[in-house]
Amino acid sequence: MADDARDETPQERADRNWNDLLQELRVSQTGVQVLAGFLVTLPFQSRFGELDSFQRGWYVGLLALAFATVAVMLSPVAIHRRVFQDDAKPELVQAGHRLTSVALGMIAVLMGGIFFLVVDMVFDRAAAAAGAAGAAVVLAGLLLVLPKRVAGAS
Repeated sequence: MADDARDETPQERADRNWNDLLQELRVSQTGVQVLAGFLVTLPFQSRFGELDSFQRGWYVGLLALAFATVAVMLSPVAIHRRVFQDDAKPELVQAGHRLTSVALGMIAVLMGGIFFLVVDMVFDRAAAAAGAAGAAVVLAGLLLVLPKRVAGAS
């Protein structure tokens, strides 16, 4: 149903959209924070010393990406704190939408990168590359193609 089909004021629409966005952020933030927590614990595991220099570099890159993703996902809340009661809800929703879209892309890259690192540790780099390519296809299908098809069907 299009927004125009609802009987609501622009402010009510912005409030509804903000609440919808917050629900999406709650779900995805939890997952990203669990992934970041997982990455933070890795150096304290006994096998971490077995990583070669490539794997350590990959790990540090993933750790940086995880923290950047958490920051991007927290940004809509920080913006909300700054513009609270400034009658800027439509702008807040637009900024939150853009940041959440960026965060979804970052999450996909993070998940693929973690998949690569784990498979590289368990098997080898060729298996990791093949698995990560497969993961990228699945993630692209679920995060890009499926939403586009659903939007096209409505």
